[in-house]
Amino acid sequence: MSMKITSANFESVVLNSDKPVLVDFWATWCGPCKMIAPVIEELSTELEGKVVVGKIDVDEEQDIAVKYGVMSIPTLLVFENGKEVKRLVGFRQKEQIIAELGL
Repeated sequence: MSMKITSANFESVVLNSDKPVLVDFWATWCGPCKMIAPVIEELSTELEGKVVVGKIDVDEEQDIAVKYGVMSIPTLLVFENGKEVKRLVGFRQKEQIIAELGL
């Protein structure tokens, strides 16, 4: 299951991770976010141990969304060594996300 990321745990979970981190910026009212949610959950299970998978609710954590310039959702950010290395905006198939992760 994907991890809920908040401003309280963002630094430890995302920035200080020794693994790549896939972060899904989403909201409860977002249709495409609901479509990609099962894909994110599958990835969190399939990539366990290789990639940390988390979700940030943009309505609850607006400060993080603003800091990373998230203008539309869903937006997937990939972090490595505390830095954003990829940005995927909009719905993506699982295979596309895996390919972007280089796995």
